[in-house]
Amino acid sequence: MKLNNPINRVLIAGGTHGNEFTGVYLIKLFEQFPELIRRSTFETITLLANNQAFLAGRRYIDKDLNRGFSRADLEDVTLSSYEDLRAKEIDYLFGENGKTPVDFILDLHSTTANMGVTIIIDNDELFNLQLAAYLSYVNPEIKVYSSGNSGRGQNALRSLSKFGVAIEVGSVPQGVLNANFFLNTKAIIYAILDYLALYNQEHLPSFPKNLLLYEYMEAIDYPRNEQGQINAMIHPQLQFKDYEALNLGDPLFLTFDEQTISYTANSTTYPVFINEAAYYEKGIAMCLTQKRQITI
Repeated sequence: MKLNNPINRVLIAGGTHGNEFTGVYLIKLFEQFPELIRRSTFETITLLANNQAFLAGRRYIDKDLNRGFSRADLEDVTLSSYEDLRAKEIDYLFGENGKTPVDFILDLHSTTANMGVTIIIDNDELFNLQLAAYLSYVNPEIKVYSSGNSGRGQNALRSLSKFGVAIEVGSVPQGVLNANFFLNTKAIIYAILDYLALYNQEHLPSFPKNLLLYEYMEAIDYPRNEQGQINAMIHPQLQFKDYEALNLGDPLFLTFDEQTISYTANSTTYPVFINEAAYYEKGIAMCLTQKRQITI
């Protein structure tokens, strides 16, 4: 890759959701031992994005911070909740026109869904795709999820920079640390920082340019009654089956009176974020993806 856009400043953000402890405690570690994330070719900054929510043991105080970074919201002076103001502050500090703009954002998350170790990309920027391919090469257990037209590329914290990815690990309960996922996330952070340093030096290693993507298609809600209340659950045969094929006729939901609701589309899909606890309030039971192999 020819060096057209050197990486001068990297932001590692954790605790965007206050009850996702993996990112929170990695940020605390890096703040205590900054040499762990120091690289000679760029500056690395850490951010505990929603400390108030962390102290309260909640995902957020007033509203989801990780949906508050659209340009329209950031420029709307009437939005004044805690998270609205925090998003504006983070944009002022690190956004494209901010006090210390960053070139790359690494946003740390955990999920109650069985996503394993997932890299999330939000756009088709060649830089992000090649980084994802490299990470998949060094750790074949990694899955790469492309959020596509879900809107995440416009309103997530990582949307403040042109380049960046999220690390999503789970299944981890909210407000809980899991040592394996903590260590796996830390290892990926180091791999990303090393990659960025090599990129700046134009010494990237050779690695296959093939990448398996799970691309967002749509989000589906739980079945609901006429009052809008949920009346079915994720079917036991689908629970924890993130990234596995879902075919016509496969069990999808189970009603409270034990009736199976099957998947009715003719095309095979691959669900992710199945039964994510934080998505109940958003009316999302899972996100459906299509699997695609690309050559970068």
